[in-house]
Amino acid sequence: METTQTNLFELQIDDQSSGYLKETARWAKFLSILGFIVCGLIVLIGLGMMFAFSSINTAELAGAMGSMFSAGLPIIYIALSALYFFPCLYLYRFATGMQAALQAGEPVKLQTSFRNLKSCFRFIGILTIILLAIYLLAIVGVAIIGLASF
Repeated sequence: METTQTNLFELQIDDQSSGYLKETARWAKFLSILGFIVCGLIVLIGLGMMFAFSSINTAELAGAMGSMFSAGLPIIYIALSALYFFPCLYLYRFATGMQAALQAGEPVKLQTSFRNLKSCFRFIGILTIILLAIYLLAIVGVAIIGLASF
């Protein structure tokens, strides 16, 4: 199977576009590092809740709902941190790859950098669609429960 390449009139990056990409890469690196820090804090909060809930006497918890809450909430925090980690990783790879590509002038590094940016947006887009579907199901479920209570 042959692959075709699109030639956009020998597309090249001029100085102004290079400046924009350098600044974008700096901001992307800053935001990704900040995202890694937030991921770590969320994991620490989840682990802290896990240890805090395990030290509380189970009789003090409000029955089955309390024990389910104490076991599930830290796991949800850690899972959300794992979900947030991947867009930050893709963004970091974009930033470092873009900086290296602009310094070395290598099109392969530039291509890899843009592939990571595409992966970042794809991940966030798919996650957004999933969350919107969950919200829609929750709204429909609440509406059905509300109508059934009349």
